[in-house]
Amino acid sequence: MNFELMPLWISLKTTLVSTAIVFFLGIAAARLVMQLPARARGILDALFTLPLILPPTVLGFFLLLLLGNSSPLGQMLKGLGVNLIFSWTATVISGTVVAFPLMYRTARGAFEQVDRAVIDAARTLGLAKRTIFMKILLPLSMPGLMAGTVLSFSRTLGEFGATLMIAGNIPGKTQTLPIAIFFAVESGDMKAALTWVGLIMLISLFCMVLQGIWGYRSRIMVSGR
Repeated sequence: MNFELMPLWISLKTTLVSTAIVFFLGIAAARLVMQLPARARGILDALFTLPLILPPTVLGFFLLLLLGNSSPLGQMLKGLGVNLIFSWTATVISGTVVAFPLMYRTARGAFEQVDRAVIDAARTLGLAKRTIFMKILLPLSMPGLMAGTVLSFSRTLGEFGATLMIAGNIPGKTQTLPIAIFFAVESGDMKAALTWVGLIMLISLFCMVLQGIWGYRSRIMVSGR
């Protein structure tokens, strides 16, 4: 068996980049939704949460329609010499799309758990909204945000359906750990499959421990103890 660690490296690289993107996007989306009227908030909340409900293959299909060479966006990118489909960038896009709802929901929950009396006191003192967000709301929500980051990391690490749809199975380029496991089993290479499964289980277990730590810290901070 010619065993290589390239799928592990591709998965870690994809997951880290996707998680970093989702971290900022989720926080920005949560802040935006909280500032909107109730009706608009409900609509955007449903749209932002939709990727969490849809099957990954359906998400991959929609991403193909959006980014494929026959789509308007795909044609525009092709004119610029950019081809996203079946590239490493496609793995990042799929990971970002599937993990975004987790970060968004966790960030919004963390913001809503902050004591409103603290926010009101800051407004009474004349602090600007941006200052209140950066200096008060964000630090107090950080344990919850870190828990959401760990969940997003875990979700991106295990992404399979959407990634296979728009990035394919290209060894050394788009073959992530879940895809490597699937095709190793399909080809009957159980030794390689078990190795990849063991690696992804170890990483997932580490993420669960981190999530538990941050969740505990979040509860402690909210309770004030």
